[in-house]
Amino acid sequence: LNNAVALRQPPTGCIHHTDRGSQYCSNDYQKLLTKHGFEVSMSGKGNCYDNSMVETFFKSIKAEMIWRNRWDTRRQAEGAIFQYINGFYNPRRRHSSRGGQSPLAFERRAA
Repeated sequence: LNNAVALRQPPTGCIHHTDRGSQYCSNDYQKLLTKHGFEVSMSGKGNCYDNSMVETFFKSIKAEMIWRNRWDTRRQAEGAIFQYINGFYNPRRRHSSRGGQSPLAFERRAA
């Protein structure tokens, strides 16, 4: 979260939507969200459809990158995931749900 905030500098009140995973429900993580001015949103218990966009993202990153590679260290994996998100997924990966635009192109157009 700290890396994402430093890189993207989201405005106060930006919605942070997650499932009810223990990592997102922890007091430490909730304090971090509050510190950065996020509005917290969590899916309902047992309702995966509340979080369908994020679930789709994780399916994509797993199918397109994680399941196809193997890393020797956690640091290597983290670097590869960072590169996938910031070097490919956000700036270049086209989405039919956004009229064939990448997430960054869609964001710029919507702003």
